[in-house]
Amino acid sequence: MFNNILLFSVLILFNSCFGSTKTVSHSNVETKKNEIIKTETIVSSEPKTIELAEEIIPTAETSEILEYRNEEQDPVSTEIAEEKTEKLVDTIKAFNHTLWNDLLQKYISANGNVDYKGFKSDHSTLKNYIATLSENTPTKTWTKEDKLAYWMNAYNALTVDLIVRHYPLKSIKDIDKPWGQRLWKLGNKWYNLEEIEHQILRKMNEPRIHFGIVCASVSCPKLQNKAFTSSNLETQLTNATKGFLADPARNNLSQNSIKISKIFKWFSSDFKENGSLVDFINKYSEIVISQNASKSYKDYDWNLNE
Repeated sequence: MFNNILLFSVLILFNSCFGSTKTVSHSNVETKKNEIIKTETIVSSEPKTIELAEEIIPTAETSEILEYRNEEQDPVSTEIAEEKTEKLVDTIKAFNHTLWNDLLQKYISANGNVDYKGFKSDHSTLKNYIATLSENTPTKTWTKEDKLAYWMNAYNALTVDLIVRHYPLKSIKDIDKPWGQRLWKLGNKWYNLEEIEHQILRKMNEPRIHFGIVCASVSCPKLQNKAFTSSNLETQLTNATKGFLADPARNNLSQNSIKISKIFKWFSSDFKENGSLVDFINKYSEIVISQNASKSYKDYDWNLNE
């Protein structure tokens, strides 16, 4: 009898400490969900709560984060939920260039001619885009493609802004130190065009940027009438490079002779990262050029590209 009473007491004590092993009811699951959400809000050092995750991801993803099991198992840890939510938030941080794309569609022709008068009449919209660039500078979580798209679009928008500030004029060279003026604050830093090109874009080891960014001049690559985006960047850069090389106003190519843009002279080292200059051109040209082809450079026309 005494042994039975002792055993019964031990069982009561065990259950009070470790709980029942029976399946959790629906109401208990809902209670645990609320508890985990509250814990996530307290534990997280940033405002990335489960509620935010539910706003930006499908229900299936949310249910995965908030997966609950019976009481023999622990719920998915708040650490895992926090990590997954953080990754999802990061995916929406990369900048959206729709505003710039709309401006390009309105004021850039298919041939790359720029309607600076139109941009001047719509200068407030251009300045709004530059303001959003300032408020959303790249972070370490952005992909290389996101960063390239950001800085290439920024460079082109700031170049247009520079021209509009001084328009009408015949050439960008009519402006005093056009590439050296620190006129734009992006984040906490003031930038000029020279720094964006040489200290940021060229250091990203993508030579095709030279056919995507423009200097507001006739001999420059044409300003594309669509904004660069990370998802389409490879195609956009390839098409811009092929189009530039195929344009007889900017390059004349044959098997044994090439007369090419001075861009290939000014930035020659950028095009020799993975072989010779001819190797680079052959990759994007319909004409196969001999390694022994004679080479010369075309005069550069600095007149405004309007």
